[in-house]
Amino acid sequence: MARYAKALGHPVRIFVMDLLSKQSCCYSGDLTDELPIAKSTLSQHLKELKEAGLIQGEIEAPRIKYCINKDNWAEAQKLFKDF
Repeated sequence: MARYAKALGHPVRIFVMDLLSKQSCCYSGDLTDELPIAKSTLSQHLKELKEAGLIQGEIEAPRIKYCINKDNWAEAQKLFKDF
């Protein structure tokens, strides 16, 4: 639970999760159009979410496609609800 909470502890990461949850998948390039932050900053936020297991990436050159990891997201939601 702490791992998920830490990953969700920033408004940008909450926004990314919300955006991805409303789509089947989203390319990281599309996210820079949605957020007024540098690509390097966005990459760091995506890295945090990926390391926590909340999103997964798939390389489709020249982009990486990010999607919600549905199993881990469901687990995180259950943990927070039970807490």
